[in-house]
Amino acid sequence: MELFCGIDWAEGHHDVALVDGEGTRVAKLRVDTGAKGFSDLQTLLAEHCTTPSAVPVAIETDKNLIVVALLAAGHTVYAINPRAVARYRERHHQAGGKSDPGDAAALANILRTDRHEHRAMPKISEDALAVRALARQHQEAIWARQLTVNRLRSVFLEFYPNALVAFPVLTHKAALEILAAAPTPGLALKLTHKRVVTLLQRSGRGDRPGLADSILANLRQPSLRQLPAVEEALGRAVKGLVCVISSMESAIADLESAMTLAFNAHQNAELLTSIPGLGSVLGARVLSEIGDDGGRFTTANGLRAFAGTAPITRASGRSKSVRARHVKNKRLADACHWWAFASITRSAGCRAHYDRRRAAGDTHNAALRNLANKLLGRLWWCLVNDLAWDEKAAWPSPDPAAVKIAA
Repeated sequence: MELFCGIDWAEGHHDVALVDGEGTRVAKLRVDTGAKGFSDLQTLLAEHCTTPSAVPVAIETDKNLIVVALLAAGHTVYAINPRAVARYRERHHQAGGKSDPGDAAALANILRTDRHEHRAMPKISEDALAVRALARQHQEAIWARQLTVNRLRSVFLEFYPNALVAFPVLTHKAALEILAAAPTPGLALKLTHKRVVTLLQRSGRGDRPGLADSILANLRQPSLRQLPAVEEALGRAVKGLVCVISSMESAIADLESAMTLAFNAHQNAELLTSIPGLGSVLGARVLSEIGDDGGRFTTANGLRAFAGTAPITRASGRSKSVRARHVKNKRLADACHWWAFASITRSAGCRAHYDRRRAAGDTHNAALRNLANKLLGRLWWCLVNDLAWDEKAAWPSPDPAAVKIAA
């Protein structure tokens, strides 16, 4: 008997539904999120079929531990977008009712009727999954640091604008060292030239001629001041935020080091870093999102759509428009944006293509998106054929007017 499994996952429990080829629900079960719950799920499948691993499973996430266990057990898992589940539910029930067991049944029925419209999760190696974990956490740490830096800037605007004049980039080690020592305008007035030089040396910056004097001059510029008690209170907040940012910088550096080691050990690292614009960080981010399953993308257009660089056409009657794709892997789209940006200074072909798009009227971001679309097509070809980047093959007809790019 052909069976389809749907799992509505939650933090405290999972609801499971099994339906047969006719759409009849043959079983339902609520399991916990631990090892016992997964064992109960496997027991349920074994009661209704001889090969439990042959039952395809639909679930609304690709990150939960139960997904890892299902893939390890040999199941074909489909990560269904929650929006698709909501639209499927509305096809059959217009009253707006919703329940967890009902969603599990809806997920199972999606596989029964529309399995061909959905893509199974790829078979990604353990090494690539490790790169993904590190690359995503590295990026999350950078985003979290930026949020903290923005908060620090906001506090400075409230009582200490001179700090932003002296240190436009608050993540520099010298800025963090000096602001930790002088978190308020009052303490900045007490800083001596010798103290600033010592702090610069501690940060590894050194005192180039005039640097310490320039910092002191900016910190001591006449400005409006908060009341003393308020200034002291905000200074404590500054000291705490500076400490947090320093810790984040250390954590980011540690993650980047581990990510680089894991990426360089992967079999695709040499191929990826042969491509203009891809180094260890961007290469790791690209690898982490596309994986190393050779059969995941059967065409270059599939990879482009996944990254969001391929435009989407909306046509109805005499109306037709071509727009940027918004439903995409946003992490891969971000990596492709910076990849394209870096490539225009490392490849004459990339620079010529970017310039042609700009001359045709594209904005900077639109030209980069178009260039990324081209690069992804060439990346797909390199991966399929297991060949490193060849500049002449990638850009067979370079623009003779292209600017020569320094090596």
